[in-house]
Amino acid sequence: MNVALVHDFFCNLGGSDQVAATLHQMYPEAPIFTLLVSERNKDAELLRDMDLRGSFIQRLPLARRWHEPYLPLFPLAIESFDLTRYDLVLSSSHVCAKGVIPAPEALHICYCHTPARYAWDLGYLYRRRLNPLLRAYAAAVMHRLRVWDVTTSSRVDHFIANSSFVAQRIRRYYGRDATVIYPPVDTGFFTPGEDKGDYWLLVSRLTAYKRVDLAVDAFTKLGLPLMVVGDGPERRRLEREAGPNISFLGTVSRSQVRDYMRGCQGLIYPGKEDFGITPVEAQATGRPVVALGAGGALESVVDGVTGVLFEAQSVEALCEAVSRCSTLPFDRAAIRRQAERFDREVFCRKLTDLVQKMWEQHSQ
Repeated sequence: MNVALVHDFFCNLGGSDQVAATLHQMYPEAPIFTLLVSERNKDAELLRDMDLRGSFIQRLPLARRWHEPYLPLFPLAIESFDLTRYDLVLSSSHVCAKGVIPAPEALHICYCHTPARYAWDLGYLYRRRLNPLLRAYAAAVMHRLRVWDVTTSSRVDHFIANSSFVAQRIRRYYGRDATVIYPPVDTGFFTPGEDKGDYWLLVSRLTAYKRVDLAVDAFTKLGLPLMVVGDGPERRRLEREAGPNISFLGTVSRSQVRDYMRGCQGLIYPGKEDFGITPVEAQATGRPVVALGAGGALESVVDGVTGVLFEAQSVEALCEAVSRCSTLPFDRAAIRRQAERFDREVFCRKLTDLVQKMWEQHSQ
């Protein structure tokens, strides 16, 4: 088979990009078609040895530093790729990668991280940052994108969802079934350590929907030390609101993230996520997770065994969950075993089996 990989973009490197990197490891000869690679990631280790083929957006003014204004052009850009020579197209999609146009006889399998959040359930969060005139324009753009998003779902032969939560959203928005294969976690890298500090940890992009503000308010109230790893547009506001017990560390290396996880009392995960690789990485180091009991966390965190789930997205509920987590006698080995269910080898085996099955059916 001639295989092509498609990924939305490599900008704020996160869980979806780790999936794309794993697909590259599985299909090292396959080119990766992508809208663009941001300037800060052009030399990233994650992208090393990839045959990256960017769209025309890559060449537009300032796009590699600030791609959001070009959002209305994303559908046109993703459709501009010539995939006529490929038998199998594997798309990794959380924005628009699934909208590529494969050859008529090709098999297109989409690993869907989520239907585009900005176009569906989180559109209001993106629009509220704009002035009234741009807000009206953004509403019109998002309406067009929703229509395009639903229409192009028919270009996919088979959907894979990264969680049962996302599979439900695929069924709701696209009317399609999806096979659940959890994303790959490098449990061989994220391993337990010896030391344990007195701090709690939060690792996240600092954007509104991640609800880092909830953790900042809760720990300011509790007075417990919280270390925040990550950066984003919300950082300045969060720093202004945070008490002296909260430290903002910015972007750090992968090894440093592992070290912070090994030494923390527990990981705080206050947002509603599609799956969430970070909580599994923390569990791989043997540390419990305090997470909102919604979305993907319900599938990765076992309440009272590998962490604590709280129901209400409120300061009071999070404070109570942290207090409860502090008193539970967690078994680090049991926490680690839970993480191993999501190991990279499990992902590769399940995906390989599914691709083989789909290809045999497609070839009949």
